[in-house]
Amino acid sequence: MKGRTAVDVGADGVAIITINNPPLNLLSVDVLLSLKESIEGTIIRDDVRAIVITGSKGKFSGGFDVTAFGGSQGKRTRKELGFLSIEFLTDIFEAARKPLVAAIDGPAFGGGLEIALACHARISTSSAQLGLPELQYGILPGLGGTQRLPRLVGLPKALEMILMSKRVSGEEARILSLVDVIAPSDKLLLKARQWALDILQCRRPWVISLYKTDKLAPLGQAREILKLARLQVQKQNPNLMHPLVCIDVIEHGIASGPRNGLWKEAEALQELRQSSTCRSLIHMFFAQTQILKIPGITDINLLPRKINKVAILGGGLMASEIATMLVLSNYQVILKEKDKKCLLDGISRVKENLQNHVKKEKATQEKLEKSFNLILGVLNYDNFKDVDLVIEAESESLSLTEMIFSELEICCPPNCIFASNSSTLSLKLLGERIKCENRMAKIHFFCPSPILPLMEIVCTHSSPQVIIDLIAFGRKMRKTPIVVRDCNGYAVTRMIITYLHAAILLAERSVDVYQIDRAITSFGMSLCPFRMIDLVGFQVVIMLSKIFVENFPDRSYKPNLIQIMQQDNREGESNSKGFYIYDENNKPSMDPEMMKYTEKARTISDVTINSKLTTLSDREIAEMILFPALNEAFRIISEGIAFRTSDLDVASVKGMGFPAYRGGIISWSNSLGSTYIYSRLDKWSKDYGEFFKPCAYLLERASDGTSLGNQVERTKSQL
Repeated sequence: MKGRTAVDVGADGVAIITINNPPLNLLSVDVLLSLKESIEGTIIRDDVRAIVITGSKGKFSGGFDVTAFGGSQGKRTRKELGFLSIEFLTDIFEAARKPLVAAIDGPAFGGGLEIALACHARISTSSAQLGLPELQYGILPGLGGTQRLPRLVGLPKALEMILMSKRVSGEEARILSLVDVIAPSDKLLLKARQWALDILQCRRPWVISLYKTDKLAPLGQAREILKLARLQVQKQNPNLMHPLVCIDVIEHGIASGPRNGLWKEAEALQELRQSSTCRSLIHMFFAQTQILKIPGITDINLLPRKINKVAILGGGLMASEIATMLVLSNYQVILKEKDKKCLLDGISRVKENLQNHVKKEKATQEKLEKSFNLILGVLNYDNFKDVDLVIEAESESLSLTEMIFSELEICCPPNCIFASNSSTLSLKLLGERIKCENRMAKIHFFCPSPILPLMEIVCTHSSPQVIIDLIAFGRKMRKTPIVVRDCNGYAVTRMIITYLHAAILLAERSVDVYQIDRAITSFGMSLCPFRMIDLVGFQVVIMLSKIFVENFPDRSYKPNLIQIMQQDNREGESNSKGFYIYDENNKPSMDPEMMKYTEKARTISDVTINSKLTTLSDREIAEMILFPALNEAFRIISEGIAFRTSDLDVASVKGMGFPAYRGGIISWSNSLGSTYIYSRLDKWSKDYGEFFKPCAYLLERASDGTSLGNQVERTKSQL
């Protein structure tokens, strides 16, 4: 029975209750009511001695369907708040007179794990995955997880699992005492049945998790642990309240008793479900599922072809970065350069990148050597006969790229995909000159790639199969792929460059560089503008700035600051001197000489110190830097480059570090309103130039008061 539970009583008197809501056995109120009915029914049956709970098709439960969260829930009575968590899971389920054992395979997440926590024992496969990811959605565990998990695994590990949404394997869960024993998949139910009977016959302990105390520290020590957890949460993200609420709920249960903790948990869940943070994070969840759905491409039942070997043309900085990402993802890589010196330089950069991963403890020395052995440096096309994908990363010239792709048509297999990493070349123009336009696309990786995991796929006449293949390729490298239509420059790069130019504009008009970065960090951006410039490198930012200014001269800001600093041998983090000074561990510190560069840039730009700008609040600074990027996003929408407005929400989070808990840049704009954004940009354009001029799309929406982006369509998934 789909969406409900099934009961099967064996000859040994053990009832197997199966959660049956494939493919992930997601929970809902209906499923839990069905589970309640099954539990109550088996408890009163004389032929049932013990109960085992499991999930169908090798999956315990992926947790609650995310569509159940967010939005207005209305005020609930105390009885309604505690119905599932207290009346059912605690007073009926956990207090049952017959042993209940959870048999866990596959995922046991969120509410699924909380059901298992209320059982009297847990049997798991070694490969099972257990976790409470609710904080990723702006809420907290609401079926007793805040009370039972600390009592089973201890407070420090429970805080790590809950606050970081950390998943553990079945084997790790056994070490933590989260599960009692490991069994192979084909013997899982047999072991669980026997364990349940052993509990009944007092050969195994009958454990009620809610009242365990041996893993809990004394109250004073527990409060110190919780105090440190609060400080860490506030340091990492002072704008988020729900992790602090979760810590308060855990503390309340330790100080006032677990039953009081359950009531506190239910009340907190009700409040958090109605918060803007929850709505934003739920929006982002669905936006990320929708980003992979491209009309006419992903809906025609094509399967991705395997990409095993990738060739990269060019050994420059970006080519070396791409090669590093590929070998770390276990792809075979051919790196081709025009001469031996360039090739050796490219290979050397890849090795240096890999060594940096080891230095930062992101990879082992063994992994470095294994990855480095996957790369082959060449000076010709002899080894291209079996490549699946070629990434051209050496030319911004249309004629040269045309010649390269024409050569590739001859020496590569007929199904090989041709991708360009160019920021300026038009796929449409290139496609008109060569024969392989249907297997051609542009792809763009964002730097620094470990922090910004976006991969932009640009298509014009690319076949659906090619797009499907590239989406799968990106996901294998743990990237978030966004598909956009061809345009001048990369779509998301246009937003990023505008963001950086806005910051430089303020710096060249007397606003302190470090005040700008502090304001943007306070807003929640994972990368503030001047740290981003240092990480990406001055040379790359100058190149992208030049492209943007050439393509959009009427609305561009032409910064001088970076070029001035570059004259003084500053390149960013790569040579330890940029807007910040970096020590041997790449730890940044403010540079006392920074003011001399901003003053020189101000002199060249012939602008005077503006008293209004020197007294800006953090919020005003954030708006003056983010609204121009938002304005550029509106242009991208109006030009039909993005398939959905919510795609740009994902792109802003994954490609420029916008805080997910604000819902992405378009979703955030809806909370401010089109009229307000238009009025601010319009005023700044009069005071500081055309760079701030609001686009026609924004003017139209401000005039009629409509929202700036549509809500993303929701599809069912798991929590």
